[in-house]
Amino acid sequence: MSAVVAPVSRVERALAGWLVEQPAPLRRLPVGVLSREQKAAELQRVQELKARTAAYEAELVLGLADDSPDDDDPPPGTPGARRGSWAPDPELPGVSEFFTAELALVLNCGRVAAGKRAHRAWVYRESLPGTWAAMAAGELDEYRAMTLVEVLQHTAPALARRIEARLLPRAAEWTAGVLQKRALELLLELDPDAAQRRRKAAGRRADVRCYPSPQDGMTTMAADLPPEVAAACFEVIDQLARMLEADGDQRPIRELRTEVYAALLQRPWEHAGPPVTAHLQIVATLASLAGRSTEPGEVNGLPITAAHLRDLLRELDALGIRVPEGGSVTVGLTEEDGSVRATATLDQLRRLARRGCAHHPGTECGCAVLDRPEPTDRYTPSTAQHRFVHTRDRTCRFPTCGQRVGWADVDHVVPHAHGGPTDCANLCCLCRSHHRLKTHARGWRFAMGADGVLTVTTPSGITRTTRPPGMQPPPPAAEDPPERDEPGHDPPPF
Repeated sequence: MSAVVAPVSRVERALAGWLVEQPAPLRRLPVGVLSREQKAAELQRVQELKARTAAYEAELVLGLADDSPDDDDPPPGTPGARRGSWAPDPELPGVSEFFTAELALVLNCGRVAAGKRAHRAWVYRESLPGTWAAMAAGELDEYRAMTLVEVLQHTAPALARRIEARLLPRAAEWTAGVLQKRALELLLELDPDAAQRRRKAAGRRADVRCYPSPQDGMTTMAADLPPEVAAACFEVIDQLARMLEADGDQRPIRELRTEVYAALLQRPWEHAGPPVTAHLQIVATLASLAGRSTEPGEVNGLPITAAHLRDLLRELDALGIRVPEGGSVTVGLTEEDGSVRATATLDQLRRLARRGCAHHPGTECGCAVLDRPEPTDRYTPSTAQHRFVHTRDRTCRFPTCGQRVGWADVDHVVPHAHGGPTDCANLCCLCRSHHRLKTHARGWRFAMGADGVLTVTTPSGITRTTRPPGMQPPPPAAEDPPERDEPGHDPPPF
């Protein structure tokens, strides 16, 4: 039976709009004058407030999801319809496939994080209403509530509520670890197949990721694996590293493990099959490349120091860099503000250096021989435009997304069919998911300036702006100098 929702009057909607625009009140007490007991009591109040806020957030997320039905999504069998790995998310039935992207912009977080929060709110409503109510009353903290969601999210709602009813009376007394253990024990007692479903769900979310490491000049590569597979892989790496150590290699064992790990993936000893070649992208100022500046450059979107960059160029034989067969090296030259001015392959740079200016051969005229690629009348961007946009953007330009350009499309911001030119000022990189959103989702607005700054507005009116990586924001506008009195009209010396 569906609930009957009373119509909202114009006065109620106007009042709600006014309340939304007001700054959120926060009661702050002067900590310095509180006694030890008062500080402890105030900390308890803050924890209750956080729980209530988390419950309120879940209610807002679900409300926004209810305002985003899948009615306007491309239906099955039509262009743009999801299929295969793009099938609709069964955990949010009836909700638009593009809702998670909108929620990510609203919350200013990644799409995966937004999806988890939406799914958690859905579980509260469908399977754990008692947990949700306890949070809303400030009786159960969000961390313990999330622990129950983690264990029971793939369980039938009726069974999840049975388990919740047995755990909730003492949930706030137990540590999160004990609560998780009791929930798992009950789940496996009442539903022996639950563990297998959890493993399958985790396997569907598994991935390999690459991201900058806290250590300067390093990058972390991580993979989601079943525990037994991860343990076996680490054992192989560790044993091979120990063998290198036993053979007299004096480097720390952790360094040997990383070398073994890279060698096992790249397998440089194999020559039977086609070689795996790299497509390397170097972005730096001319001063950094020449050693006159310590400004960091980038390699494939991962920041490195200028010294590291020069070492890399030196290893590639500096001006005589040899590109492996099937691979490529792209050099991006930037302005002082970090914006990409031009891109070229090494062969093109060498040819330009030899040829010089076509109008003043043999002279140092100062004419530009390398700049942004020219627009084209065709729909498909030119090779030079592809190279420039990939080098400028380096990742999907949708706010909160960081997908690498290797998995991104070069998209017309203003569609070509609607008069949008095939020009670098109207092209940006979007991953396939956000490309589909821009093409098929209703109510979204995309706009880009000549400098590559992209502005995206959601159907709910939230606007986010992204600048090309490495591009510095403009300096703040200088304040007008104070007005000075004209001579002879100095104020009296009161």
